[in-house]
Amino acid sequence: MRALIASGTGRYADPWHPFPRTSPRIADVLSDSGFDVAIDDDVDRAMRSLSGIDLLVVNAGDPWRAEQPSAAPAEDSIHGLAAALERGIGVLAFHCAVASLRDYPEWGASVGAIWLPGLSHHPPFGQMEITGAVMPDGRQVRDFTLADERYCRLQRVGSSLIVATHAGDGSAEPAVWVREVGTSRVAVDVLGHDERSYDSAGHRSLIQQLSLWATRRVQES
Repeated sequence: MRALIASGTGRYADPWHPFPRTSPRIADVLSDSGFDVAIDDDVDRAMRSLSGIDLLVVNAGDPWRAEQPSAAPAEDSIHGLAAALERGIGVLAFHCAVASLRDYPEWGASVGAIWLPGLSHHPPFGQMEITGAVMPDGRQVRDFTLADERYCRLQRVGSSLIVATHAGDGSAEPAVWVREVGTSRVAVDVLGHDERSYDSAGHRSLIQQLSLWATRRVQES
């Protein structure tokens, strides 16, 4: 099974998220799950390089963050993602991927939530508790703790199965969810602010569960 990590640089980079350091950590987890992993630090190029890829991983920031955004991706990149979703590629989106790929029409509807500037927010970085639920395959996501950011008040798009939550502003907020988009399986993990997130054994185990589900290497009960 082949996995490709689209890792944020250029217009997909920002001052807060060390994608060049977190993407290799994600790659290590996926390699331990049996994937042949490549990292592409040109996100738009990655979207037109998805032929033969079983799992697309997006670990990239908001291209519209800058006051003067750079040029939108070429049509072949946009069509590349659309074609991969149509054929049933697995998708694993991390952290600020819910604010990324804004020029790709299928992305927001596929990941099932969008970061809305001025409304979505996160409390200060710190130790947090994750409460697990049941995956579609019937396997339980275990509770764990980690050092990370808690995303709150994301704009939900469509229906998703929430498989992990964290404490939000007075009520639980989704931390991880899964959904099916046509023939594709999409897993969204809004954890992963920096390397410390991947020091958690519980988080690494969850990433393995999500990647195997997204690529149909586990069967639903």
